[in-house]
Amino acid sequence: MTVDKVLLAEPRGFCAGVEKAIKALAWMVRVFEPPVYCYHEIVHNQLVVEEFRSLGVIFVDDVAQVPPGAPLMLSAHGTAPAVIEVARERASLVVDAVCPLVTKVHHELKIRSRRGYQVLYVGHSGHEEAVGTMAVAPEAVHLIEDESDLDALDTLDADTPVALLAQTTLSHDEWHGLMEAALERFPQLWLPDRSDLCFATTNRQAALREIAHKVDAVIVIGSANSSNTVALEKVASASGCPRVIRVDSADEVPSDLSGTVGVTAGASAPEQLVQEVLAALAPTEGVELVRVTTEDEYFPPPPELREVLRALATTLTLLAGRAEDPAERGPSVGDRGVSASDVLDALAS
Repeated sequence: MTVDKVLLAEPRGFCAGVEKAIKALAWMVRVFEPPVYCYHEIVHNQLVVEEFRSLGVIFVDDVAQVPPGAPLMLSAHGTAPAVIEVARERASLVVDAVCPLVTKVHHELKIRSRRGYQVLYVGHSGHEEAVGTMAVAPEAVHLIEDESDLDALDTLDADTPVALLAQTTLSHDEWHGLMEAALERFPQLWLPDRSDLCFATTNRQAALREIAHKVDAVIVIGSANSSNTVALEKVASASGCPRVIRVDSADEVPSDLSGTVGVTAGASAPEQLVQEVLAALAPTEGVELVRVTTEDEYFPPPPELREVLRALATTLTLLAGRAEDPAERGPSVGDRGVSASDVLDALAS
């Protein structure tokens, strides 16, 4: 392999929602004796999931598998209301690590359905985010994966108001094409004032578009079950890149790469994997960073976890015989300044 140069997309890798979820689960494994349970994979990345498994986290796809009284975290992808209700009946503590952008879509669906709308939800069948979102108002929502699903809605009453929502991790091209088709089919279609597509997903796709047509190949780092990672693959191909390779780790980088290679990472892929891929490529002319925007969004820890840590801090202060200092309350002190990748590295050491 003789790679001349790497164009490295920025932004790439962990988004604010993933940062929040990983750091929250890291707090859980510090505070509670193992095992800690997590409903679904905390994020869709093999390395992250395996790291937490090694620390005593048990990932389940049914909350009935959680022993009564055990601590439980709900994944970043969002959870069906009925599942949350059962979880709270079983677990000693339920911490919901749902991304706020997914919560926004849940809220939009709830409001539109209450107002009598039939809601078209553009998403991928079986994806955890789509399953959790559609469960908010199953009687009013219709999954749209392609234009044939729109054609199947001919039975909707012409006077019924229709709204359009989306899975947050779709590619812009996928969403835009179906939005245009839906508007043609339903001219009075309601759309949210602000797009449901995740800003981080959109930013990563924009950065990739800047480099995809300039390189001989693109490497997308991330797992196959990560929707936003798959979307990056599609964006690279649609942008004219002749060769697009998705890898979970540096071990999967092909040995026949040459010329200029673009590199990016899905929103649930840690920076550690990026650096390992760059080392494997070993470009003779170095790495050029191609930045389209700077992200500074921050999502604080879930409120349930903040309450636990406040109580713990108070207890430790009292046991030490000191007066409680309000400045020491809560996990957000210093939390924003620490990356989830650094947290993972610290847990592994």
